[in-house]
Amino acid sequence: MGIFEAIILGIVEGLTEFLPISSTGHMILAAKLLGLDQESAAVKCFEVVIQLGSILAVLFIYSEKLRNSLNLWLKLALGFLPTAIIGFLLYKFIKDAFNETIVAYMLILYGVIFIIVELFLRRNAGKMALTDEIEKITFKQAFLIGISQCLAMIPGTSRSGVTIIAGLLCGLSRSAAASFSFLLAIPTMAAATLYDTYKNHEIFAHNSDLIPVFLLGGVVAFFVAFVTIKIFLKFVSKFDYIPFGIYRILVGILFLTLF
Repeated sequence: MGIFEAIILGIVEGLTEFLPISSTGHMILAAKLLGLDQESAAVKCFEVVIQLGSILAVLFIYSEKLRNSLNLWLKLALGFLPTAIIGFLLYKFIKDAFNETIVAYMLILYGVIFIIVELFLRRNAGKMALTDEIEKITFKQAFLIGISQCLAMIPGTSRSGVTIIAGLLCGLSRSAAASFSFLLAIPTMAAATLYDTYKNHEIFAHNSDLIPVFLLGGVVAFFVAFVTIKIFLKFVSKFDYIPFGIYRILVGILFLTLF
């Protein structure tokens, strides 16, 4: 893996990590188009480590809210708890169960679910009071969203996708659901990245020349994620998630064709 590949994958990570379209799926697709060996330990580790850049983008954007609200941190901790327990217990199984066919079907399945949920919300618009600020999210809502996040351990599901869907069904507005999903990524992705780095520390020990490449990918992911989050929040304040559902279905079909 060289500088060019690191930049491209950093862009893909930053663009897709917080959109409900599966960053894992797009990283696999990008790696294939770049001619990288997806089974390579170095490539897999790179794809996890550069997530730190995306996490830092969220911290930067929401720094004021996070600094001034211990209550919000407690809700994020509660939301992270189910994933932490299940992820730790099933880490090896999740890694071994990974394959491109599952990614394809999950892309399509949750694309359909997004469309169904949005049509349901349209029919019931005005019948339920929406939580439109993340500070007003209850501990119950945070925990239910956290439980849903466990589904994202299935490759191709999209962590942001399932947590946004859960947020919508729990009575959050589209922008509040997106914001809480982004914030929940901080403990979730940080833990996953650090644990995966620890499990694969030998890659760094024997390939020190890869460290600058990893850092470059992370920096690119940070700037792209920062811009993506800003644009996405403006988008969902005016439009629904149906376009993302359609996009997921199309990418899933593309996966089935390629793999």
